[in-house]
Amino acid sequence: MEYLKVSSKSSPSSVAGAIAGMIKDGVPVEIQSVGAGAVNQAVKAIAIARGFLAPVGIEIVCAPAFSDVEINGEVRTAIRFSVEPRYLRGISKAEISEDAQYEWLAYGANIIDSQCN
Repeated sequence: MEYLKVSSKSSPSSVAGAIAGMIKDGVPVEIQSVGAGAVNQAVKAIAIARGFLAPVGIEIVCAPAFSDVEINGEVRTAIRFSVEPRYLRGISKAEISEDAQYEWLAYGANIIDSQCN
């Protein structure tokens, strides 16, 4: 599987844009970071991506895991983040714009028609 590789020098906003784009396209997002600085940048990117996706009604969650990777013949421990959408349920149509409604439905959201309640 391919991973977004984040280093301590990675721009969190650039990585966040990649995360948001992949989530919107329905592509699974896996991030790999080696070292404290890289993990810090990855976590910042996930938080920023959450802000990018919230206005269109997509909530994201991440699950961290350890992984051993070989870098220049040396085994290192990496932190991998699996980032996935979590669709918010039960939001009324009146609460979100028509464009956001389309985005939500495309991602499987359950939008409640306020006139039916």
